Amino acid sequence: MKEKYSFRAYLAWITICMVWGTTYLAIRIGVAELPPMLFAGFRWLVAGLLMTILLNLRGYTLPRLNELKHLAIVGILLIGVANGLVVVAEQWLPSGLTALILSSLPFWVVGLESLLPKGPKINWLILTGLFLGTAGVILIFAKDLNVTVEFNTLLGAVCLLGGVVSWSVGSLYWKYKPTNVRPLMGAAVQMLIAGILQTLLGFILGEQNSFILTQNGFLALGYLILFGSILGYASYIYSITNLPLSLVSTYAYVNPIIALILGWYFLNEPLTMTVFIAAGLILIGVAVVKRGSTLAVRKLNVTTTQSS
Repeated sequence: MKEKYSFRAYLAWITICMVWGTTYLAIRIGVAELPPMLFAGFRWLVAGLLMTILLNLRGYTLPRLNELKHLAIVGILLIGVANGLVVVAEQWLPSGLTALILSSLPFWVVGLESLLPKGPKINWLILTGLFLGTAGVILIFAKDLNVTVEFNTLLGAVCLLGGVVSWSVGSLYWKYKPTNVRPLMGAAVQMLIAGILQTLLGFILGEQNSFILTQNGFLALGYLILFGSILGYASYIYSITNLPLSLVSTYAYVNPIIALILGWYFLNEPLTMTVFIAAGLILIGVAVVKRGSTLAVRKLNVTTTQSS
């Protein structure tokens, strides 16, 4: 049973590596057409509502009142704050700089987790893998980083950094504050809570006055609801429930590779030797982090067993 469970967790991780690599473009298209908070809020509100209804029809029980607090904290940190800040930042930042800043996620996750009493400690394999992955991302997007330093650029970068920190804290909270809620139902309720709050914020800011649902905005919203939210976010919650966070967070390195492949296939963007070298560094980095995470968890388990 455990092997089957692990297979599903790895499949969920692969899913977010693939799917979230496609959402950069959808978010960029969406914020060009629609105001950011209502765009993000409607996405998560609809996705959460659909997923909650479907899971309930399949026999999943709704969370109890005392569990809603934990779900609300995670939903607000991961979706309300982190994703909301990414959507706001993509109004001003190019994809290269966005991908580079978001690729710092594994460092934040691993660093913060190592500070926890029950968290696995950093080892040289994890650090080596993280540096290889970061080097690969920098190599891929180096040519796109010649941006003019303006107020909006700096504001967007600050938003992204805030989003990365919020995402890391929310992920750790979910990992170390487990509930009896099944991961998929937990993800659905988190989406619903965050979607409601983002939508309310959008109305408070008066975004409804500039909300005009164009064809591109509708397609971007629909894609993010079905793939970015229902498939992607549910897979993320499932994977961090069952796999080391240091491994799961490396999706931030794999996403740019997926984005490049899609650009080559659909937009005829060139794949140079530099891209292949960078992709190799990223994939090697992920493999090294996976190995280091396994050793760190094994060492933590041995230490826990001996102390008990």
